[in-house]
Amino acid sequence: MTTLRITNGRVIDPATSFDAVADLWIADGKVLHVGARPDLRADRTIDAAGCIVSPGWIDMHVHLREPGREEDETIATGSAAAIAGGVTSVACMPNTEPAIDTQAAAEFVYLQAERANLANVFPIGAITKGRRGEELAEMGGLVDGGAVAFTDDGSPVVNADIMRRALEYSRMFDKCILSHCEDVDLTKGGVMHEGLVSLRLGVRGMPSVAEELHVYRDIELAALTGGRVHILHVSTVEAVELIRRGKKKARVTGEACPHHWLLTDEHVATLDSNYKMAPPLRAKDDVAAILAGLKDDTLDVICTDHAPHAAEKKAREFDQCPNGILGVETLLPLCVTTLIEPSHLTWPQLIAKLTINPARVLSIDRGTLKPGVLADVTIIDPKAEWTIDVNQFKSKSRNSPFHGWKVRGRAKWVIVEGVVKAG
Repeated sequence: MTTLRITNGRVIDPATSFDAVADLWIADGKVLHVGARPDLRADRTIDAAGCIVSPGWIDMHVHLREPGREEDETIATGSAAAIAGGVTSVACMPNTEPAIDTQAAAEFVYLQAERANLANVFPIGAITKGRRGEELAEMGGLVDGGAVAFTDDGSPVVNADIMRRALEYSRMFDKCILSHCEDVDLTKGGVMHEGLVSLRLGVRGMPSVAEELHVYRDIELAALTGGRVHILHVSTVEAVELIRRGKKKARVTGEACPHHWLLTDEHVATLDSNYKMAPPLRAKDDVAAILAGLKDDTLDVICTDHAPHAAEKKAREFDQCPNGILGVETLLPLCVTTLIEPSHLTWPQLIAKLTINPARVLSIDRGTLKPGVLADVTIIDPKAEWTIDVNQFKSKSRNSPFHGWKVRGRAKWVIVEGVVKAG
């Protein structure tokens, strides 16, 4: 038995309400014990003094582009980026070419992740065939292939009856439907949030109500069917409030991305394509609502919507370039610098939203340090000061608005199934 001891760190495991300076023991890829074990001898010891020892962070919303757009990212490069960012598990969206809408497509993701041998990669299956919104995908086959949830992310499911049936079928497998909430008739031709800034710039905007209509619809459908719905990339005041009220009658969860609590539509005035995303950067009131939703646990999960694009694609005219930014390598420092240090969240609150909460949404056996589970661990130096430099990223792409930001907090060691991958 090969034994790893992590000592002197503040071990925080929200799943078991554990928070204390303690030893963490890992043996043969699994958590063996939390606390003193004078009867054990370690083959390797990591001194985590001054560090936070957390269950491995989970980013449940990433785009890895493979198959089809390997010029932007691959499963291997996205996994390397995850490890560099302190993330031990990612769940990848199915808007690939072809879409992840068959058992074989889901199995392909696991095969490529195994070859990369870095982070855990969990595929999310498409709700509809080809993500066209016309016919349900073979959900049972996708589950057999290892899909952990279903979404047509990047596109909404426009047809309410199809969404209803998706929620009903997903109950058979106890899987969650992840909803991209957007009324495409209202957002057609829009390149940013509809508001005073879009009016000043003279460009077509995307109104907040386009998101909120679908949030309302999908919560009501979840209440009707008893299915589980998770609202992706929440960005507006009313969307947060709908989820807050919806929790009283439906199995609904929601997520926030750092750019939606850090940036506003004022940044888009520069016409820098790194500020173009969907849903778009909103107004200051929306930023305040996202932070309030994180504080009171209306928004259960923090993730990135990691969306890599090759440089030549983001270099196009603002109205022609694709939406999205990188996220997985900047997630940890942005959370430390903008949520922990201003006291918006405590460490246990933050870690819950990045470990056990996404694990529960995805129904995966991760997100805790309970003895017997696979040992995924993120060890954080909360005082490490550094400057974000996209040229040092492991991702294939460089599209981040956070280049040059001075931040605090960095993963010092990253452990996946008991193996030290970084540090």
